[in-house]
Amino acid sequence: MTIALWIATGVLAALYLLAGFMKATTPYETIGTKMPWVNSFKPSQVKTIGVLEVLGGLGLVLPQATGILPWLTVVAAFALVLVQIVAAVVHVRRREFSSLPINGVLAVFALAVGVLWLV
Repeated sequence: MTIALWIATGVLAALYLLAGFMKATTPYETIGTKMPWVNSFKPSQVKTIGVLEVLGGLGLVLPQATGILPWLTVVAAFALVLVQIVAAVVHVRRREFSSLPINGVLAVFALAVGVLWLV
């Protein structure tokens, strides 16, 4: 069980690290062509979202791996659930319904990781 939980946590962390790094480092104009929702936000807001995703990805792994404040892994997982809920709201408002399954899967995945670290 522990190995499976670490694998799930690592995969989720990798997804958020990659997505966040891309949003934080890619020029605003380039992101806007690939992700239309970006055009509803200022460049600084998109960069902030990216940084928060990177911090969330690190927060999933580092506390448990180091043994320093391991409860922060659970907090990071639940915070990422909130990120996906807000993302889903943005997509609904923009009528980008095709993005909702991704938000749902990531939210459920993060929720499962958070709950399993509690057990």
